[in-house]
Amino acid sequence: MNRRYRLRRRPESSRVEADFELVEEPIPEVGPGQALVRTLWLSIDPSNRIWLSEVDYGLPPVPVGSVMRGLGIGQVVESQREDMSAGDLVSGPTGWADYTLADDQVNVLPFSVVTSPVNAPLTALLGPLGHTGITAYLGVHDIGKPQPGETMVISAAAGAVGSVAGQIGKARGARVVGIAGSFQKCRYVVDELGFDACINYKDPHWRAHLEQATPDGIDVDFENVGGQIMEQVVDRLNVGGRVVLCGLMSEYTTLGSSRLQHGVDVAQIMIKRAHIGSFLVLDNADRFPEAIEYLSGLIEDGKLTYDETVIDGLERAPEALNQMFAGSNTGKLLIKVAERCV
Repeated sequence: MNRRYRLRRRPESSRVEADFELVEEPIPEVGPGQALVRTLWLSIDPSNRIWLSEVDYGLPPVPVGSVMRGLGIGQVVESQREDMSAGDLVSGPTGWADYTLADDQVNVLPFSVVTSPVNAPLTALLGPLGHTGITAYLGVHDIGKPQPGETMVISAAAGAVGSVAGQIGKARGARVVGIAGSFQKCRYVVDELGFDACINYKDPHWRAHLEQATPDGIDVDFENVGGQIMEQVVDRLNVGGRVVLCGLMSEYTTLGSSRLQHGVDVAQIMIKRAHIGSFLVLDNADRFPEAIEYLSGLIEDGKLTYDETVIDGLERAPEALNQMFAGSNTGKLLIKVAERCV
């Protein structure tokens, strides 16, 4: 049988367990142009929470009653596709399920056969060498463009995207300041990732600490959180500053609109001649090889390290999504669904 999480209803609170139903259904039969993929690893991402709302965020919302959308790595069990053979490892929209069909005529996103360009674990293809690492690369290189000696601030700095973005900033010669949700995470960001400083936003004096950590102002804001954090960082932007609008995690659990809960001072953007740039990683598939080559080089040179938080069992996927928004994970959050068959 095939375990699958179906969306029962749109979430009305920050916790989502009651909004899903874990069902057992027959494993789908493989038809022409299809391959049966067994999920090995499932990526838990902030975008998962957006897809539960009625907001169109680059991809349509997950319809109520449908299998929950999710990206993952799987292994082909059976194939009637010319580009995939049994045993191949593939990445794509596995969904929150043990098995799914790779069918380019049906899937919202395509599946592709994966190979690692460096000696890295398979899970790196969902993290620093996957969509999260590519997101960091595009945001830093295309919009942030930190220069040697400039100050770059990263919110959600201990997360999958923020941790990579900060290390790219360091590789470009910037002074990098992280913002995270605990003193433990801040120690990790500085001691393990090499950031110059990190601010615990749960400290009642965090605004003063941010000012002390950025005495020359802020040139680049890699924004993952929004809300009060973005408001404070924008107030400290230098003339010509750049804001990389990557995510607004503080807003996702209350999505009914995409308005910020706290007002960024737009006048500051104008007076400081700052630039705000936004992007969606899925719009840049043609740039993926370029990004992966760059990120692989950083790993080989010892300039990019990463961490993973692994949860065992597909049945714990809703719990993992709650954990992400509670801020209790470090680095990439993954669900281990099954072992690879040799």
